[in-house]
Parts: sequence; C-alpha cells; structure tokens
Amino acid sequence: MNNVGKIFKEHTMQIVLVLVVIIFSITTKGTILSANNFEALITQNAYVFILATGMFMCMLIKGNIDLSVGSVVCIVDAIGASLMAIAGVPVPIAMLVMLVIGCLIGSLLGWLIAYLNIPPWIATLGGYLAFRGAGTQIVTSVSTSASVPVNDVKGFVNLFNSHIPNIGNGDFNITSIIIGVVCCLILFITQFRSRATKLKKGYAADSFVAVLVRCVILSAVIMLFAFKYAQAKGIPMVLVWVVVILLVYDFITSKTTLGRYFYAMGGNMEATRLSGIDTKKILFLAYFNMQFLTVIAGWTALAKITANSTIGTNYEMDAISACIVGGVSAYGGSGSVFGMVVGATLIGVINLGMSIMSIDPNWQKVIKGLVLLAAVVFEIVNNKDKNKE
Repeated sequence: MNNVGKIFKEHTMQIVLVLVVIIFSITTKGTILSANNFEALITQNAYVFILATGMFMCMLIKGNIDLSVGSVVCIVDAIGASLMAIAGVPVPIAMLVMLVIGCLIGSLLGWLIAYLNIPPWIATLGGYLAFRGAGTQIVTSVSTSASVPVNDVKGFVNLFNSHIPNIGNGDFNITSIIIGVVCCLILFITQFRSRATKLKKGYAADSFVAVLVRCVILSAVIMLFAFKYAQAKGIPMVLVWVVVILLVYDFITSKTTLGRYFYAMGGNMEATRLSGIDTKKILFLAYFNMQFLTVIAGWTALAKITANSTIGTNYEMDAISACIVGGVSAYGGSGSVFGMVVGATLIGVINLGMSIMSIDPNWQKVIKGLVLLAAVVFEIVNNKDKNKE
C-alpha cells in the first residue's frame, strides 16, 4: 500500500490526465479520440506549451508570474500582421521586427522587476493593460473590419500551419509512423544510457524494470499520436516547434549551470546572492526569455487565426494554469519541464473536450478555475506530508 501511495503522489497529474481523457471519451462518445482532434490538441493549444515553458522559468524564481504575455501576443501580432498583410513587408523581416519588439518589451519588464525591484505582478499587470490597449488601437486603425487577415501570406502560414510531407502514397502518412518509431528508439537509448551513467558514478538510479515500464508507456503514447497523425494530414509543423522548444529548455533546466541558478534562486534567493550569483541578471533573463517565447507563441497564433483585438486573451491564465497543474511550485524552486508538459496537455484536453461538448464559455472558466485551485491545494497538502516525513 505504501508503494501504491508513493506512486500516486509522484504521478498524480499523469493519472488525472488519463482519467480526464477517459471521461471526455465517454461524454463525447469517442469524438475526442478522433485523428482530427488529436491534431487539434496541439494546433489549437500550441501557445499553451510555449508560454508555459517561459512561465515555468519565471515561476522557478519564488513563484513569479508574467501577466502581460497575452497582451504582448496581441500587440506583436497586430504589428506583424499589418507589416505582412497590409504593408507587404517580406515575411522574414516582419518576423524579425516582431521578435525585436518582443525582446524590447522583455528587456523593459526585466529591468523594472530585476533592477528597480518593482513586484512582478505589478509590472506585468501594467504591461497587460498597456499592450492590450496599444494592440487593439493598431488593429482598429489599420483595418475597418477590426481584424488583419494573414491567410494570403502563405510563406508565414506554412511555417506553423502546415504538415510534414508524406514520403508514401495515399492518405495514410507513413512519415508520421517512421518519426514515431525513431522517437521511441531515441527514448529507450537515452533512458537506459542515463541509468547506466548514474550507476557507474554511484548515484541512485531507478531499477531496470522501472525504466523499462516508463519507456514502454511513453513509447505507447508516442506511437498513438504518430498513428493518429498518420490518419490525419501528418505531423503538424507547429508540433515540431513545440518539441524543439521543450527539449531545449529541458536541457537548460536539467543539464546547465544556468538552470541550477534558477532552482537555487527559488529555493533561497538571499543564499544564492551571497554565493556570488548575480540574481538580478538571472531575474532579468527570466522575463526577457518570457517575452522571447511570447513572440514565438504569437507566431503560432497568428498563423492559425487573423490578428484582432481579442487575440491572446487569457493566454497568460492558461500558461500559469499549465505550470501549477503540472506540479511547478507556486512558491518557486521546484518543478520540471516534463511536469509542465503534463499540465499543459491536461489544460489542452480540458479546452478541447469542453469545446466539443459545446459547454458555455463561462462554465469553462469555472471548471478550469476549480482544476487550478485543486492543483494548488494538492501541492500544499503534499508538501505538508513531505515535511512530516
């Protein structure tokens, strides 16, 4: 029983995710498991994974958050769409302008928070209001329809809204299956190599059976997605963007000195500063990086829909929810990219399932709010149990 309880505590959100999928499978009569909805899970929620990655880095430092990201998506998309669709600026230049604007905003917020010691929620709340207003003004001033379409800018749209081509003939995408198999092989090799390295150095490592079971389960999930994508149009290009970002930031947080600095600051800011680490610089980088990823999330959103005054609405809430639900501590210092991915996937499944069921948007907010509150309560109770132990 103790082992069962330990497994439940360590994998609570994964278990909850499976249960939520089962519930929606029943309530939607299997519709949520269709190939098109597997594709929609990533294409409609790519921004959640990308923004949650940046929010994760901020939250590692004493649970800091950025409330401005949805509004920054609005203003950079308004500017980018105006440049591409109306001014006829080449796509690479327009994207570069969007990136520069995002980085300038990140630098401003980072400077206010890190060097002027303005509380993050106040600085970013100011950004939330100012950038939303500016983005809305730009959209309405350049278009009488209060939206700027980018559907005709094929070069930009194809970067995020296309699929990896099929190397075979027919409707079944063979490329998706091949990529899925390759990913499973890489997973097995990296997991068992990591275990062997730990044992060689005398570190604690999971048992052979535990690693094998984990690899088999994850491989089954990978192949399920690969098969569903093969039935649809293939692997979405936006998934490639998301996976690359997740792998890069997982490496940064788990394998680099910079990543350890983030965790150290979340654990004890003053001790980290006294050890010689430039905590202000790390805090500045967290918010600079947040806006860098916000621009990428803005690209994915803009390629999916037109730029309008509502684009980016509540994006910050979904990103924060994904982190909290994924086990990132609201007090900082703990969490992982993998946990955040589980949280983002859960938020995406809830969004997709409720959309299929045509649940009233107000009730959708109520449900997501309750899920977020439950995750925070679980974290507090779980931490109390650990302290007793």
